[in-house]
Amino acid sequence: MYRGGPGMLAWALHRLTGVAVLVFLLLHIVETSMLLYGPEAYNHALALYKQPWFKPLEFLLVAAVVYHAGNGLVVMVLDLFPHATRHYRTLFWVGAVAYAVVMVPVAVIMLRPLVAP
Repeated sequence: MYRGGPGMLAWALHRLTGVAVLVFLLLHIVETSMLLYGPEAYNHALALYKQPWFKPLEFLLVAAVVYHAGNGLVVMVLDLFPHATRHYRTLFWVGAVAYAVVMVPVAVIMLRPLVAP
């Protein structure tokens, strides 16, 4: 029986972040289509993005895009170089550290207005 591990975690997160990005894109299309109803409707839709409660969601979107792109690169490497699968655990942990190194400063920059206006 399969008991999970880094591969299963990466697979699940890749699917989850892919769905999250897709949902955002659909919402973005709806928001942009508000132009069809006039500038007031569009400006009302844009006003939602300026609310303080939206900042964490915006950060989660960036985090999902960065993870999905990074994991996609790992998948490409594994597809192009099948012998690299022997080093998958190392690739996974190097990717996880790189993700954390990138996302900590991004979190500080994006979420700073919530903590120190």
